[in-house]
Amino acid sequence: MHPVFETLAYSAGYWVFRRERAWHGDVVPEPQRWTVLAAAAVGALVGCRLLGVAERWPTSLAAWWAGDTFRLLFSPGGKTIVGGLLGGWLGVEVIKKLNGIHRRTGDLFVLPLCVGIAVGRIGCLIAGLADDTYGKPTTLPWAVDLGDGIGRHPVQVYEIVFLILIAMLVSRKAKLSEGARFRIFLASYLAWRLVIDFLKPQPLIYGLDLIQWACLAGLTALALLWRMDRQSKPREGHAQAVA
Repeated sequence: MHPVFETLAYSAGYWVFRRERAWHGDVVPEPQRWTVLAAAAVGALVGCRLLGVAERWPTSLAAWWAGDTFRLLFSPGGKTIVGGLLGGWLGVEVIKKLNGIHRRTGDLFVLPLCVGIAVGRIGCLIAGLADDTYGKPTTLPWAVDLGDGIGRHPVQVYEIVFLILIAMLVSRKAKLSEGARFRIFLASYLAWRLVIDFLKPQPLIYGLDLIQWACLAGLTALALLWRMDRQSKPREGHAQAVA
């Protein structure tokens, strides 16, 4: 059922994206809009695959040494949302820089991402132990048995609830500046994954798994961008006053 829900996630996300675009209008005109979308798609595809393969580094190293590189890179599993978000974000920023696009384009993607990820997490929960996104054992009353007789944290359900809250926080009614919705969403999701992944049995490097290290890198980049924006605003205001 996981491929079914993955397809539903893409379909639901695209449907919400079209509604958001109709509401907000196009941030950038054609053909630049399609260039940005293509950069987001390619960056997300590469990022989710690379980090997904790296996340399972013990298995990946074994497959690499065995010469099974094709299966390592092109098997159905081995993808991660954090890698997709960071890769898509990087791809868009690079293509905007190359094309001289100064508008912030991420706001249109926030609600589609919330909906798409939430629908996809239903498939992860149904897939159970085969999906590698299950939680650690727990004795809490809401623990789920994924078929091995062990109660585990329903981390997928936790994430669905979290995404609903984020979607409400950055809804259309919220008065936010351009680009703020996407940055709030990305920072919140990265911080969430940094915390919730402690409840997942993943191989660790210096106390954190690779997804958590990627979240730290993304949060650091967002903090630096926020600081740069804060520093540029007084300079812009001074220039306008002088003019």
